[in-house]
Amino acid sequence: MSSWANTGARDLHLDLRESITPGSRGVRDVLLGALRDAVRSGRLSAGTVLPPSRTLAADLGLSRNTVADAYAELIAEGWLASRQGAGTWVVSPARPSVPARPRGTRATPTHNLMPGSPDVSAFPRAAWLSSARRALNTAPTEALRMGDPRGRPELREALAEYLSRTRGVHVGADNVVICAGTRHAVELAARVFGPAGPIAVEAYGLFLFRDCITAAGARTVPVGIDDMGAAVEELDDLDVPAMLVTPAHHYPHGVPLHPSRRTALVRWAQRTDSYLLEDDYDGEFRYDRQPVGALQSLDPQRVLYLGSPSKSLSPVLRLGWMVVPTDLLDRVLAVAGGQQWYVDAIAQLTMAEFIRNGHYDKHIRRQRAKYRRRRDELVHRLRHLTPGIEISGVPAGLHLLLKLPAGTERAVLQRAGDAGVALEGLSRARHPQAGPQVPRPDGVVVNFGTLADHAFGAAVDALVEVLTAALHGVR
Repeated sequence: MSSWANTGARDLHLDLRESITPGSRGVRDVLLGALRDAVRSGRLSAGTVLPPSRTLAADLGLSRNTVADAYAELIAEGWLASRQGAGTWVVSPARPSVPARPRGTRATPTHNLMPGSPDVSAFPRAAWLSSARRALNTAPTEALRMGDPRGRPELREALAEYLSRTRGVHVGADNVVICAGTRHAVELAARVFGPAGPIAVEAYGLFLFRDCITAAGARTVPVGIDDMGAAVEELDDLDVPAMLVTPAHHYPHGVPLHPSRRTALVRWAQRTDSYLLEDDYDGEFRYDRQPVGALQSLDPQRVLYLGSPSKSLSPVLRLGWMVVPTDLLDRVLAVAGGQQWYVDAIAQLTMAEFIRNGHYDKHIRRQRAKYRRRRDELVHRLRHLTPGIEISGVPAGLHLLLKLPAGTERAVLQRAGDAGVALEGLSRARHPQAGPQVPRPDGVVVNFGTLADHAFGAAVDALVEVLTAALHGVR
């Protein structure tokens, strides 16, 4: 019996070699087993559309009824799904007969409140597609060749206008370097400054940046953090060539850098011939007043401004940008390899068109209004929950920090995991070398931006239930 089928334009191997003799399994059962095995092994992944029953029957030399009956049974078992006009497709690999999970592991969470992603269900697909089509139709032939190592001039020019207008960045297109996200920008900066000494970072911050600095061969040293942001005065006791800072909206505390410290930080860089790496974290999403302007505007020759659309559009775009002081441009491009091969030209051209036509501004305004409504709902529910929780990070961004009673972080995370609620513990953001002078509160980070609108209410309900149970000992 044939063991190859064609699913559209792709070949699929189905193991139908089992002999069919009196007393053995029938043809239908053999086909069912082969299809289950193909899904279970991942050769048929979730979302894969299967050929019509008539086509698969012809490919395998079976009757159409045999294939149709097999499809119907797999749909009933939950392996496949079908809708008139849309065909039949794989729903989930290995949903039935899943081996038991090892002790201590967790299933995929039902309610994802982890930081790091916006609501990607709101991605402006039609506007992005029209921008891509227009960009390709108007792009010169040379745009499809390796060009300027800083990136496509169309995107650099669009970003120079946009960042100047919305973030107050002092920038010309010549000083913009396109990279593959903010993490990539931090890695490039670490390669530039790492040989001169350790890079200062906030004592609480994104661990992935600390990790990528270390992976680039540099070290990090922590600077304290309080309600006014980074404790800039501690830099006077450190010998570092640069500091990575989040002045617009600190992660995870959610506070902006106080104006007096912004000035002091720039003066430190000027006085010590050092540089600042400004991660404009959540800079677009300020709810209670106009967004805080970029630190870079205070001294464009001492600050490298880093940004990306990962929080406003999607992290999978792998797009980012650096605004680099003129005297550092050659060094940044050298550590990047001297070529622009990190981000494809088509994505750059599309983003440029997306910005120029006003789609980016419109999308951010729409998302800002939506996230503000979500924040208000979440804060309202949490403030009526218990006086034992302190909420910070309310004015901006996509997350809240919930400071918990001492000794309860682990219990909250454990109960949340058991309930299918994914949260980030505050302790994960703490620098491993942060000293005892840096407070060590218990807490969790709650991202209200990730989920689609229809799933948000249920997630808040589940979070409230988890916190109530964990903090009040409900079993």
